[in-house]
Amino acid sequence: MESGNMSSKERMLGAVNFQEIDYIPCCFMIFRALRSQCKDQYEFIDRQLELGLDVRVNLPEFTLRFHPDVTIKDWKEYRNGEKYPLLQREYQTPEGKLSAVVKQVEDWPFGDHLPLFDDYVTPRSEKFLITEKSDLKKLKYLLLSPSDEEIRLFREESKMLKKYASDRGLLICGGWNSWLSRKDDEIHGTDYGVQGIDTLMWLCGAESPLYWAYDKPDFLEELIEIIAVWNRKRMEIYLDEGIDVLTKRAWYESTEFWSPALYKRFIAPVLKKDVELTHQAGAKFGYIITSAVMPLLNEFIDTKIDIMIGVDPVQGKGTDLEVLKEKLTENICLWGGVSGPMTIEEGTENEVGNAVENAVNILSKNGGFILSPVDNVREDTELTWKNVKVFIGTWKDLRNNYI
Repeated sequence: MESGNMSSKERMLGAVNFQEIDYIPCCFMIFRALRSQCKDQYEFIDRQLELGLDVRVNLPEFTLRFHPDVTIKDWKEYRNGEKYPLLQREYQTPEGKLSAVVKQVEDWPFGDHLPLFDDYVTPRSEKFLITEKSDLKKLKYLLLSPSDEEIRLFREESKMLKKYASDRGLLICGGWNSWLSRKDDEIHGTDYGVQGIDTLMWLCGAESPLYWAYDKPDFLEELIEIIAVWNRKRMEIYLDEGIDVLTKRAWYESTEFWSPALYKRFIAPVLKKDVELTHQAGAKFGYIITSAVMPLLNEFIDTKIDIMIGVDPVQGKGTDLEVLKEKLTENICLWGGVSGPMTIEEGTENEVGNAVENAVNILSKNGGFILSPVDNVREDTELTWKNVKVFIGTWKDLRNNYI
């Protein structure tokens, strides 16, 4: 097929479907170094197109919505002899109180507030929000579906974004947004996307759910199901928009935390239902999981995910590109191939070029590959931008060679 005669959307979907395409697509998974220079998502899209990249258009995320009878109380306490104060938050629900406590260390980004969801919460927590079965009926008051007004505003913004995408022939995605134009939310945090075990880690920490898997499996299953039902209601709204790809964040669903047996019991059944719902709506399912995935490949095939987003050969904890490609060929499209932090932000030009060539050589065989740094290109430095130029230039040199 002649190079460049497909739209970016056609090329991306062709890669997902293992079809013949004009050349290997390159779409950055996250590109914070560029995003920070842009006033809105529209400029962010155009700047990526100027670089020659394939671009996906992300529909807006829904913020979290609490029951109107929920009240929130925040306060700060100092312990004698302790260097850092404790931030405390209490949610009063119609079924009783939920409370959480974090240590306010130097890098805490939310001032004197403790959000519900954010990666900063888990490692700094002194007390997590959910600790026992009686908390579950209270949690439901914090996980409400979007209101009619929120859905109306979502549809209005989505309509503009979808037209922008259609005019430019771009892929439309929903569920998780790499562009966040709003400021950090003191109430909720910064993570609103479609999610599963990530939510569990923010609400309960990394250790307790693993103990519950053995000691209180029924409790854990009930908690996971509450989160899953809440997520699917939001998924349905995205899918009603006719998106091309539904994206679910799953950074904490890997074997860095869960054994294959626990994954099979607690995570795979939820994932399978999510994928089925997505496929029923005619969309593809993208699964963001970037590390320690090799023992889970059979589960990925069984659940019928379409895209594994985040293939990292450096920080991926055992990721073997050749085995990954051999195992998943004709089943799951692989999105990634090069480390963002280690190669793009810190590597030499030769290392960047070699990494792109290695990824293309291995992962593009028989199709099903979208090139990207993983997870992110964050640093707005001279070295980063020099390496971004090498990354894109090498891709353009090689993208026709391995179809």
